[in-house]
Amino acid sequence: MKVRFLLDENLSPKLKISVLRLNLAIDILRVGDAEAPPLGTLDPDILRYLELSQRILVTDNRKSMPEHLEEHWRDGRHIWGLVWLRSSGNLSIWAETIYLIWEATEAEEWIDRLDWIPL
Repeated sequence: MKVRFLLDENLSPKLKISVLRLNLAIDILRVGDAEAPPLGTLDPDILRYLELSQRILVTDNRKSMPEHLEEHWRDGRHIWGLVWLRSSGNLSIWAETIYLIWEATEAEEWIDRLDWIPL
């Protein structure tokens, strides 16, 4: 199964546009989109959404998300991956890396996996 993504609401909407410019077939939503959780959705609810929708979360939230993720796992739940970004990172590098993840990996490879884009 192809990887699907959910962008955190705190990330620029330009990231989604940049990813789709690389390939329109990429299934990528941003919190607040019509088919995604609404803006302001709490982290635990985002994690449950990810589990049900089989999407990788792309986020720069390293303050509250780690604690909620640990609790999610303690409850025996799973996620379909999480990619951390540095808030000072480069939008085009982020977009290219998301594209490479989509192109080179399958969704099942990301179950309960954490990774980060360092730039």
